[in-house]
Amino acid sequence: MAKGLQGFSWTMLLLLLCAIQELGAWAVHTAAEGPGLGQPGDPALLVSGRVKRGWVWNQFFVVEEYTGTEPLYVGKIHSDSDEGDGSIKYTISGEGAGTIFLIDEITGDIHATERLDREQKTFYTLRAQARDRQTDQLLEPESEFIIKVQDINDSEPRFLEGPYIGSVAELSPVGVIRTAVADLDRETQDRYEVVIRATDMAGQLGGLSGSTTVTIVVTDVNDNPPRFPQKMYQFSIVETAPVGTAIGRVKAEDSDVGENTDMTYQMKDEEGVEMFKVTTDSNTQEAVITVQKPLDYESKKVHTVVVEALNKFVDPRFVDLGTFRDQTIVRVSVLDVDEPPEFRPPSNLMEVQEDAQVGSVVGVVTALDPDTANHPVRYAIDRSTDTERIFDIDANTGAIVTGKVLDRETAGWHNITVLAMEADNHSQVSRASLRIRILDVNDNPPELATPYEAAVCEDAKPGQLIQTISVVDRDEPQGGHRFYFTLPPEATNNHHFSLLDIKDNTAAVHTQRVGFNRQEQDVYLLPILVVDSGPPPLSSTGTLTIRICGCDSNGAIQSCNSTAYAMSATLSPGALIALLVCVLILIVLVLLILTLKRHHKSHLTSEDDEDMRDNVIKYNDEGGGEQDTEAYDMSALRSLYDFSEIKGGDGGGGLGEGGPSGNPASERHALPQWVQSPDLDFSVFRDYICRKVEQADEDLSVPPYDSFQTYAFEGLDSPVPSLSSINTWSSCSEQDFSYLGGWGPRFRQLAALYAGRRGEEDSEES
Repeated sequence: MAKGLQGFSWTMLLLLLCAIQELGAWAVHTAAEGPGLGQPGDPALLVSGRVKRGWVWNQFFVVEEYTGTEPLYVGKIHSDSDEGDGSIKYTISGEGAGTIFLIDEITGDIHATERLDREQKTFYTLRAQARDRQTDQLLEPESEFIIKVQDINDSEPRFLEGPYIGSVAELSPVGVIRTAVADLDRETQDRYEVVIRATDMAGQLGGLSGSTTVTIVVTDVNDNPPRFPQKMYQFSIVETAPVGTAIGRVKAEDSDVGENTDMTYQMKDEEGVEMFKVTTDSNTQEAVITVQKPLDYESKKVHTVVVEALNKFVDPRFVDLGTFRDQTIVRVSVLDVDEPPEFRPPSNLMEVQEDAQVGSVVGVVTALDPDTANHPVRYAIDRSTDTERIFDIDANTGAIVTGKVLDRETAGWHNITVLAMEADNHSQVSRASLRIRILDVNDNPPELATPYEAAVCEDAKPGQLIQTISVVDRDEPQGGHRFYFTLPPEATNNHHFSLLDIKDNTAAVHTQRVGFNRQEQDVYLLPILVVDSGPPPLSSTGTLTIRICGCDSNGAIQSCNSTAYAMSATLSPGALIALLVCVLILIVLVLLILTLKRHHKSHLTSEDDEDMRDNVIKYNDEGGGEQDTEAYDMSALRSLYDFSEIKGGDGGGGLGEGGPSGNPASERHALPQWVQSPDLDFSVFRDYICRKVEQADEDLSVPPYDSFQTYAFEGLDSPVPSLSSINTWSSCSEQDFSYLGGWGPRFRQLAALYAGRRGEEDSEES
């Protein structure tokens, strides 16, 4: 019977005992159905009938964390066919074969070459083979075996989820984590760190241990009231600070955190509630003290108020610890500033009679300097509110007087602004609006409401109502108007009409006779005297115009002597509109005719006033020179002038003996002279020119008619004297033109003309 040897650990006896136990169980198993079991007829069967096994081994065990220098012996595999002559070769395959586990091919011993860790891998599965060394054939079927890693206590306990953080409210009762003290206070210490150790082997000697840290955070509860660091705070502010100005901030400290520190503030005394206001800044939890009512240094210099702070959220579990509120005193000092004067009393209404004389006192305004210095005050009127300077004010006393005559009917109210300023500092000024009411006096007599006109029929009967009279009065007495109507003394003898005072500020006019005759008198003028109630009573006389008209049997007026009245009384509105349209059409036609006439007249005038100088005529016709004597008729030119023959000595504008001819002239021919005929009348031209000059002077829009002449330079001046006859204007001048013959061919025609005329004159004299 094959016998398998198992490896054992030299370090522990227990492993050896386990190996023996496992070996016995394996032997029983292989005897029944293990690998290598012989078949019937196999020569491996013993004569006694006992089956011979092929492989001999069981499970192998190896200790982890082996630290020796030599490979660790694991076990031995052996085949019962091995006779020890080295003809069998042993091999293994599987997990770790050739790397972790090595086998001796001859003996079948298995060794572990590396350090094993059961926590990483607990067992290895391998397969064993036995082959013939010469033929390399399998002598035994391949069989699987397991190498288990034996655990030793080489790992300490570990906390996998550390570090641990927990929380517990302060003053909490006993829980899972028990507190060692009953009054756990977060304000004293808000966290704790606890080290927990775990040991294996039930804490016996040789066991390993591990530890972790547990952080315990103590959460807050509202167990602390707010407390002011100071019992008194002092602030200062100027008296002119407007309402809403922040004075200062105070804050109560609270040892709690989070919403347990939220608090509110309030004033606790009446003075503080009236003068100041406290609010809570939600971001900083500070109390903001602001001005709620205007301050006055002169009235009160220091204000003392009590501010209380209390928690917004109170935990009822800790009410027995005390009141969750605290108080402090705040002193506010008011600083004095230079303030403008103040008007006293504040009444802004004054009254004055409209008949007050210029310079009369309307009233007095008073302003005082509220400062302790009490500077003198000066007064003035803002002239932008009294541009007409109707009122004046005394700069020292503040008395307002009239500067002009008042008239209630023109302006019944006046609104002015009075200025009060310090005498030595005009920048400190205050204003007060003042209303001045002008009281009415009876200075306007009553007048008839309209220029009344009435019509009465010729056949009117006595007592017939003709007209109801009413009056107007610009005055407004406080007791209301009361008017009295009567006929003036000059109308007391009137027997045609009567006047009845109705006592309601109106009067009625009635007829007093039977019938009227238009032929005798068609218009009656009835004077009416109206008197008001005063004081003093004023009166005026108005006139009622009464026209006598013809009426039909029903009393409707048909016609009156007054055409305008009759037309207005009988024509319907449509007829009046048609009449007005006709009148407008006639006016338009007349204006159109006048416009056409004026236009026609202006057209004729423009044609008459046309200036010939505006007509420029250009001739591009050249003359025929000196030989051309037929270009124009000289007689037409000569007919315009009177060429008188004048004889005399030398003079005039002719050339003397030293002329260009070089020969002294024995005879002189006179140039044609223009002599005004005594029977020619030039008044027409004179008037025309004068009229043109006058029109040009009066009309500034017409440009002047300037004379523009162009002179061209033709060379040096001629040695021949001037031929002009201007200097020879004389009735006895004689000229000799014989020298013209020596001027050359250009003056031949001129010389023949004047020399020939001179010869004719000599023959006539002879």
